[in-house]
Amino acid sequence: MEMLTEALRDHNMQAGPERISGSGSKGCLKKSQTQSTNENHENRQKKNPSCLTPTPAMPTPVAEVEVGNAGSEAGVLEVEYIESENLNDLDYADSCLDTMLAGLESKDWVLLCEALNNVRRLSIYHREAMTEMMENVIPLIVKSLKNPRSAVCKTAIMTSADIFKAYSDKILDSLDPLLVQLLLKSSQDKRFVCEAAEKALVAMTTWVSPTLLLPKLQPYLKHKNPRIRAKASMCFSRSVPRLGSEGIEVFGVDKLIQIAASQLSDQLPESREAARMLLLELQIVYEKSLIPQPTEESEKVEVGSWEHFCQSKLTPLSAQAVLRVTTRQHLVLGS
Repeated sequence: MEMLTEALRDHNMQAGPERISGSGSKGCLKKSQTQSTNENHENRQKKNPSCLTPTPAMPTPVAEVEVGNAGSEAGVLEVEYIESENLNDLDYADSCLDTMLAGLESKDWVLLCEALNNVRRLSIYHREAMTEMMENVIPLIVKSLKNPRSAVCKTAIMTSADIFKAYSDKILDSLDPLLVQLLLKSSQDKRFVCEAAEKALVAMTTWVSPTLLLPKLQPYLKHKNPRIRAKASMCFSRSVPRLGSEGIEVFGVDKLIQIAASQLSDQLPESREAARMLLLELQIVYEKSLIPQPTEESEKVEVGSWEHFCQSKLTPLSAQAVLRVTTRQHLVLGS
């Protein structure tokens, strides 16, 4: 939790000078330089007074444009993001491996984005060759996730998603710092960064074993930031069904229902919806496999019912809220 608190503080202190518009799905980085002197600018104004009136900026349909100054030159850079399925293999994989860490430490953000994309390519096409380097690569990806430039940040997020798919549980020891940053980025206001982070979190819950992932998510379900709680709740809710009935029983239905009940009263609708989906999953598993079968000597079947189970494991108010949600859903499905 201290790690996430520090990340939040660093995030609030960052100020990105770039302007970004539009979104891209595939391609590469393009760079063009425009240069003018004050004298030429004044001459243009004398010849054409309309230059004094600013022209509205036209939207960029495909690429994201970053504008920055470097000395007397103004750099205009168009950034297009490459989806995983459109990444091609490297013709020079061995040399790329040799320069990988240096590229990820580059101060030139264009070169840094290229290095991140090469990590993605190597993870997809040369997974085994990259395995031993991941211990050193992941901290540099986390550093890029903290980068104030949105292009670097989003490319690092896409890199994280590809790493989850390629290495799954093999990166478990390095997962915590990635998880912290992805929860943070998925909770921020920049929509295209937020959407990329959410996709990376989906990849994480898809490819990392739920038995290993759920304990890492639990602390964030009680985080003081409601948006962090909401994103963690959604990840938790997606991961539980992957346990299967036996896995849920081993993890503990009583433990899971208490977690879901606490999220059911959260202030954000995302958390409440995640809790509702989790409760419905638990109810199905409980009623299919965990209700005691009645015998001649046993008590009434109602003793093992979902209602009785909720009332025995939760406070009266929490049990009432859980039963209201699950009973209403059953009525909708049965109608």
